Amino acid sequence: MQLEIPEMQTETICLAYDVARIVYAETLATSLRVVEALTSMISNATKNNYHDIAKMIQDKNIFESINIESQRHKYLYVDTSRRDFQMCLRVAMRMLHGNLVDTCNRATRFHRAELMPQWANACGYVADIDGILFYA
Repeated sequence: MQLEIPEMQTETICLAYDVARIVYAETLATSLRVVEALTSMISNATKNNYHDIAKMIQDKNIFESINIESQRHKYLYVDTSRRDFQMCLRVAMRMLHGNLVDTCNRATRFHRAELMPQWANACGYVADIDGILFYA
């Protein structure tokens, strides 16, 4: 008898890896706190605006690392056996299973402190976590 993995579980695992790659590229997994905050921001934005995590994490206007010209683009291709990536993966799985608390004050947008996107000029941020500013 061969064990079969349900398709839904496989899709969830693939999506968790995709989310974890984005989170890793944007945060470099500098702390659990920032990984949880960015992952919960993805969850918030999905619930409020996108309704589809897979589409949301492909938005180049939200995630700088997706742009080929970005210096962070190379981090999307992280070795998935790295401990810091595995932390991102565990947090992504928690989020996909509904077990991640909102740690970014209902934020739906973000940027790193060293960047200042035009949309952020007229907004006040709701959280600053390890150099990443979050906006609701």
